[in-house]
Amino acid sequence: MERTQLVLAYDFICPWCWIGHRNLKAGAKIADCENRYDITFLPFELNPGMPRDGMNRRAYRTRKFGSLAHSDMLDATVTAAGVAAGVHFDFGRIERTPNTRLAHRLIHHALGAGTPEQAEHLYDAIFRAYFAQGRDIGDLDTLVDLAASQGLDAEAARAYLGSDAGDIDIEASRVKADALGIRSVPTIVVDKFIVNGAQPPVVFAKALQGRFA
Repeated sequence: MERTQLVLAYDFICPWCWIGHRNLKAGAKIADCENRYDITFLPFELNPGMPRDGMNRRAYRTRKFGSLAHSDMLDATVTAAGVAAGVHFDFGRIERTPNTRLAHRLIHHALGAGTPEQAEHLYDAIFRAYFAQGRDIGDLDTLVDLAASQGLDAEAARAYLGSDAGDIDIEASRVKADALGIRSVPTIVVDKFIVNGAQPPVVFAKALQGRFA
């Protein structure tokens, strides 16, 4: 059966990337091609200069959006969209905005040490840990625990993240994104179709149907 490669540009601090992935899967079900594609995860760091330990989320969001009230309004919009996509957000539990480099490197490790399915499940688990459980996904121990929860070897994950493995690949991902014309996340490339944003499932279904028509 013919398969195609999808490119998913994302960052773990973008809630719409979680919603977009869920809508993609729902769209694949509509298009009846759930088992006919593979995902290439393309890291797209929104805050490459974020301190390694992250920073207080309230301070970060106030600085970025001008006021905490505006930030809360945006969070409410995302929460409502998450309900439709079947994902739960609990922004009140999040204390820090993380540096996402380690989390991206963990996905890279999972793709090499595990299966594509494990990597995709880990992708979802990292988003859930941050946005639903308020866990610090910039923390090494948190990420090792998440890796183990998806059947990956915990000590191998810790050793990988404790080295500089994968750094060059993450940095090269931005060059690849530029070459593909990707300027924001989430962006999903389906053959010649580029879907920007967390579009409804039917949009992804049409893109997939066009690919497999």
